[in-house]
Amino acid sequence: MLKGIPKILSPELLKVLCEMGHSDRLVIADGNFPAETMGKDAIVIRMDGHSACDVLKAILEVFPLDTYVDQPVNLMELMPGDVGKVETPIWDEYAKLVSAADPRGENAVGHIERFAFYEEAKKAYAIIATGESALYANVMLQKGVVI
Repeated sequence: MLKGIPKILSPELLKVLCEMGHSDRLVIADGNFPAETMGKDAIVIRMDGHSACDVLKAILEVFPLDTYVDQPVNLMELMPGDVGKVETPIWDEYAKLVSAADPRGENAVGHIERFAFYEEAKKAYAIIATGESALYANVMLQKGVVI
């Protein structure tokens, strides 16, 4: 047991977070995300029983966001046919969590078109497959440095 580490972060996940270097990317994927397909060249960690918000909150306690890019946090953009039809309240939750962890607040969060998000996810160091049921709940983090 360690002090000060969120209990949701398993030893396997902590090891992966420690191994990651500056500018490496981590995807926290919702339950619909093709984690195994996108993660063929990445480490895939299963966290099916956890929400993406709980995982993001815990990771942001130990994971520095990249200060050399404007938006080290990126969400999957809505498909044009879903605009106005699909609600994404989880994005507001993500913005609150990022704002609590990064002085740039909501400005640290950007959006990437769905298929471009998939291409970037294929290059991620790791993908965490959560049990999140919200739509468009995928979030990509770019690691910074500890000062």
